[in-house]
Amino acid sequence: MIPNTALQTIDPHSLLLNIMTLDDMPIVDEIEQASFPSPWSLETFRYELQSNPRSFYWVLRPNPTAPAGDLPPILAYGGYWLMGEEAHIVILATHPQWRRQGLAEYLLIQMIEQMRAVDVHEVTLEVRAGNYAAQALYRKLGFEEVGRRKRYYRDNHEDALLLTRFG
Repeated sequence: MIPNTALQTIDPHSLLLNIMTLDDMPIVDEIEQASFPSPWSLETFRYELQSNPRSFYWVLRPNPTAPAGDLPPILAYGGYWLMGEEAHIVILATHPQWRRQGLAEYLLIQMIEQMRAVDVHEVTLEVRAGNYAAQALYRKLGFEEVGRRKRYYRDNHEDALLLTRFG
């Protein structure tokens, strides 16, 4: 069971979950550049959206019909690969000005629900060994550490924890 504690400050009715498109790339790239030491290139995203039949990418944006104040066009994004009854989350990021608002949790819950709709029973991801905030979020949502990938990240050779959510 996924806890329903997401969105500490933003009303979920003021959000839209949409499939990521190429039109989203300028904003996604801005968030990507601000979020990761080794960000994905636009070419990587383009390949994933156009050529990888196993990939599914989502954006979380403000609902234009809800009073939302001064929000960016995309608040968070994430994606995963489907492989039969398994899925692998490959990316999850929140706009830097909107972190710690429960958006990543909300988006992750929504992505897991999309996976469940196609009978996925196991979800994996890698997280930096030193990213304690992300690890806490993943554990809160039922992910368990099942392994470690030594020197996984190219930018600083940090280990990655391999986390899996069963069921």
